[in-house]
Amino acid sequence: MQLVESGGGLVQPGGSLRLSCVASGFTFSAFSSAGIRWVRQAPGKGLEWVCGIVSDERITRCTDSVKGRFTISRDNAKNTVYLQMNSLKSEDTARYYCATGVGSGEIRGQGTQVTVSS
Repeated sequence: MQLVESGGGLVQPGGSLRLSCVASGFTFSAFSSAGIRWVRQAPGKGLEWVCGIVSDERITRCTDSVKGRFTISRDNAKNTVYLQMNSLKSEDTARYYCATGVGSGEIRGQGTQVTVSS
């Protein structure tokens, strides 16, 4: 089972990006029932939980620093979770990862770099 992120890049402050996380090797039922989260790691800092979505796609949570700017969503038919990021700030610069599971059972992708700079 694998998660692959895409959609990162260089964007100016105030801009937008949409990240995608595509799952492979999951059955439809396994993916659709899995909670998926986005985490990020800025240079020299630890991992920070950003947003999460449970199997019921109406239930989402985001950390306070991105509330009102970031939205997490999922398309189970496409085995994909999205992170729509608006009004980006320089402090959002980080490598973004999607992940599922916990501890030794965690599956995390290789990440996609987001750089917010003028």
